[in-house]
Amino acid sequence: MRRALAALLVALFVGMACLGCAALDGARLYRSGTQALERGDLPRAIADLEGAAALVPHDAELHNRLGVAYAAAGRRDDAIREFESAVALDCDHALAARNLRRARDEAGAAP
Repeated sequence: MRRALAALLVALFVGMACLGCAALDGARLYRSGTQALERGDLPRAIADLEGAAALVPHDAELHNRLGVAYAAAGRRDDAIREFESAVALDCDHALAARNLRRARDEAGAAP
């Protein structure tokens, strides 16, 4: 019984540590992706922000920032999808809602 409890505790600890690693890796990728976006390095920005979104999928600001990167790269449908995700995760995210409206308006005006 003690051995099973010890094994369970070790498994829980390792599982929690791995979740923390994903969050830290996601934060690192978000930061580097944001910096790349600010430099205008869209391929690097998109790659890093996509990686961050895979690790931390429930972060509205991350999805908004990825949408901005997609929009800057001319990937309108991907941008709209990310802005929609951001708003779905945080309905009070005013910037994501504004970005979504703008992207939808531009999509409607495009041939």
